[in-house]
Amino acid sequence: MSKTDSPDPGSKVPADLELVLSDDSTTTLGDYAGKWLVLYFYPKDHTPGCTTEGRDFDALLPEFQALGAEILGISRDSAKTHSNFRAKQGFRFELVADREETVCNAFGVIAEKNMYGRKVMGIVRSTFLIDPRGVVAHRWQPVKVPGHAQAVLDELKARQQS
Repeated sequence: MSKTDSPDPGSKVPADLELVLSDDSTTTLGDYAGKWLVLYFYPKDHTPGCTTEGRDFDALLPEFQALGAEILGISRDSAKTHSNFRAKQGFRFELVADREETVCNAFGVIAEKNMYGRKVMGIVRSTFLIDPRGVVAHRWQPVKVPGHAQAVLDELKARQQS
């Protein structure tokens, strides 16, 4: 996947992009204007890497919130699956159900992957740090889970100090 498929740092995100939350309510990216926003895209609920990534972000959530940042995890799973995943893991941040891949396509995170020798289209684990003006401040793509949530927090701290 080429990085030109995803919004580059400095790009404005689509404020009217609708987000379906785990309780089936909806919001938009524009509703987060004025706050820092971490959007992390992950392949599937209830899988080892995605569980670890979510736990890592949840463990650091108070630090993100102290810096005025919200976290949203996004995958193609349903709101019901997200609700169960959040409850089982005790995640305190929202998960976005992107069944139609609208958000995934807007951020260019769908690509061909090799799964057990088969070619499939799936989410490339990716994270976007969006500033209070709705502009991509930093992009991580692809993401390796160990240490990633801390790296995002460190980048947020560095951005706020500059």
